[in-house]
Amino acid sequence: MLAHAGLGSRREIEDWIRHGRVEVDGKVAVIGQQVGVQSRVLVDGRRIQLNAASPASSRALLYHKPVGQICSRQDPQGRPTVFDVLPRLRGQRWVSVGRLDFNTSGLMLFTTDGELANRLMHPSQEIEREYRCRVRGQVNPTNLRRLSEGILLGGELCRFESIRTQPGSGTNHWYSVVLKEGRYREVRRMWESVGCTVSRLVRVRYGSFRLSRELKSGQHLELQRSQQNGLYRLAGMKMGRGTLHSRQLPSSPASTRTAPKDKAKANRNTGVKRKRPVKRRNDS
Repeated sequence: MLAHAGLGSRREIEDWIRHGRVEVDGKVAVIGQQVGVQSRVLVDGRRIQLNAASPASSRALLYHKPVGQICSRQDPQGRPTVFDVLPRLRGQRWVSVGRLDFNTSGLMLFTTDGELANRLMHPSQEIEREYRCRVRGQVNPTNLRRLSEGILLGGELCRFESIRTQPGSGTNHWYSVVLKEGRYREVRRMWESVGCTVSRLVRVRYGSFRLSRELKSGQHLELQRSQQNGLYRLAGMKMGRGTLHSRQLPSSPASTRTAPKDKAKANRNTGVKRKRPVKRRNDS
């Protein structure tokens, strides 16, 4: 219920419970404990008003993140955050679906349904993330083959599902790459492993949702109900009248209008089936 209320992802809230930050009816909560809308729930001593949260009451939006914003809610250095420009909410809060680092721009998804966010980020879903990257350095067929077949970074196998060369000349070259996980600075680290530097990085797609030209940097677009249905389908969930039907996931290791395209079309160019253990941090 805390996740559906938009307080955070299920994984994040489970950590709060393990550290004793959540109380139910005057007692420290335990994972799996049942609560109702009449329960008195406190997080860090603050009363949380529980509702019978459901996908029918959730909100979601797309955001075109510019360079120079962080994806945390607060920053000790005082830098602007992506949450500063999102619509204000009452009784809910925005949960980001993955992150982009300070120097990366492009498409981000936000929802008030923490469970939905958790599933959209879960590695078992194998949801594609597509990036356009400007690369400086010597790129040869051997390097491209290594990036496609897989490179060990920190003991984990990382690979691009696809690499497409964009037209251009000079010392900088543009590439379009696709990943199915969100490890920390993965795109940049992979290019660095073959002696290249990413001088610009833009996420242009998350699953079936693309960054449209109409959505300018710093702008957000709230999804209509039909578009939210597509978001729940992407996560393997169904959006119904006050009821959430979803298949069980394994535990984790860790204004302009656009319409989403069908997930099958977005993923038609991929054929890799094997799964790899991953850690979910900043996607880029």
